[in-house]
Amino acid sequence: MGTMVEIPLWALVLIVLFAAVTFASHFLFPSVRWFFRRRMEKVVARLNERLERPIQPFKLAHRHDMIQRLIYDPEVSRAIAAHAKARSIPENVAFEHARAYAREIVPSFSASLYFGFAIRVTRWLSRALYDVHLGPHDEAALRRIDRDDTLVFVINHRSNMDYVLVTYLAAERSALSYAVGEWARIWPLSRLIRAMGAYFIRRKSRDELYRRVLARYVRMATDGGVAQAVFPEGGLSLTGEVQQPRLGLFKYIVEGHDTAARDVVFVPVSLNYDRVLEDRILVTAGQTGERRFRARISVVLRFIARSLWLRVRGRYHRFGTASVNFGTPLALSGFKGNVDELAEELMQRIKRNVPALPVPLVAAALLRSGGAMSRAELEADVAQTLASLPQGQCPCDSAADLVVQGMKALKTRGLVSEGEDGVRVVEGEKPLLSFYAASVAHLTGASQAS
Repeated sequence: MGTMVEIPLWALVLIVLFAAVTFASHFLFPSVRWFFRRRMEKVVARLNERLERPIQPFKLAHRHDMIQRLIYDPEVSRAIAAHAKARSIPENVAFEHARAYAREIVPSFSASLYFGFAIRVTRWLSRALYDVHLGPHDEAALRRIDRDDTLVFVINHRSNMDYVLVTYLAAERSALSYAVGEWARIWPLSRLIRAMGAYFIRRKSRDELYRRVLARYVRMATDGGVAQAVFPEGGLSLTGEVQQPRLGLFKYIVEGHDTAARDVVFVPVSLNYDRVLEDRILVTAGQTGERRFRARISVVLRFIARSLWLRVRGRYHRFGTASVNFGTPLALSGFKGNVDELAEELMQRIKRNVPALPVPLVAAALLRSGGAMSRAELEADVAQTLASLPQGQCPCDSAADLVVQGMKALKTRGLVSEGEDGVRVVEGEKPLLSFYAASVAHLTGASQAS
């Protein structure tokens, strides 16, 4: 027993290392995990006291547990068997495909990251870029929604700023779970977005197994009461108009609702901007028919650097107004139509409430005139439009103020010029003005001339 044993130094280091790992995994790590779990539960409890809609346990479930629950779900199991048969592959291989899809879809929500970091960043970024305006909304109707119901915000998609703006404005209501596309799967952005509770979707996937895994996750989240935010158009509008909805997510949310314990309440959300950050990219994509936006990180960095330089010099100006209108909620239990009719009704509610902002209204008036008019004619045209809009749909009180704000934004960007002969659209800029005018075309009858 007392015999001396000699071993190489490297072997001793390995033994000590393995012993340390074993000690940590059996004694230290569980204690650390318990400590942080308890701390998170206290944070969530405090948050739920001030939120209109508490964070549901489903959203707080451990990601690994949620993945296991999803891939062993009976519906997913049947889809795995069908996939294996259709592809002539072993079921264990099909099971691994389903596991990969589940790992791709399921988020890992962090309440501390969402409310401690994301909300602050979205508030700062929204206010730094825009004069944020929350339009008139039926607050009483929103407060009447049962706290146990599942809330689904249905939003028109104008810009990638939509995620930022809605997260900021909905911060006092609940933590939102977004359905995000392939653009957000880039590392390290994907980890941050997943930690904020978003789930990834392949919008053009035709793989039936993938669709069944996604559908089952959406249904489980809906049954679990997770507040969600969806963009039914499926992508950014290339024309500026509110596009026709895609029905995939609507079908997943509605499937099995008859047997669900919770009601689903849809809240239409209408967005508009005086300046869409990606406007030229979107207009070009609409003209070429190519939706693969080749935005490089260098472009983003140059934009940030230029904005900071202007701020240092005291010459920085925000990009006009960004406005959000919340429409009248629609409870699924009280709607008697099919999925197509549900989607159409929600899109119509969104269109009716699109904010009428200075740049879109001035652009629409100029296009109606053929691209040139006097300042007095412009104000008269805008005044006529304002008189036909519901009260509060435009944040400006008078046509004169609206024209001043709209003209300032358009002249700063070199889209219009003003001289003794009146206001004119700069040569070659009609497509961009049409993009903005199209956002309110259904409200004003604006020409879509390009």
